[in-house]
Amino acid sequence: MINDETLNLSVRKFLKRFGVEAQRTIEDAIRQADAAGQLEGRTAVSASVNLELAGLDTRFELKDEIGFK
Repeated sequence: MINDETLNLSVRKFLKRFGVEAQRTIEDAIRQADAAGQLEGRTAVSASVNLELAGLDTRFELKDEIGFK
């Protein structure tokens, strides 16, 4: 049987780790692109995230824009 508290804490830990690492990656990529002149005339970039739960036939995709100006 599933322990709801353990599940909740595990999911929160996963999402916190993902959030911190993803934010760092996004910010670094946008800063590098800006320094290389690749963002001229742009105010945002498209972003997407795919989540898959291995062996559970569950997939989730999130798409959005990340603004920087």
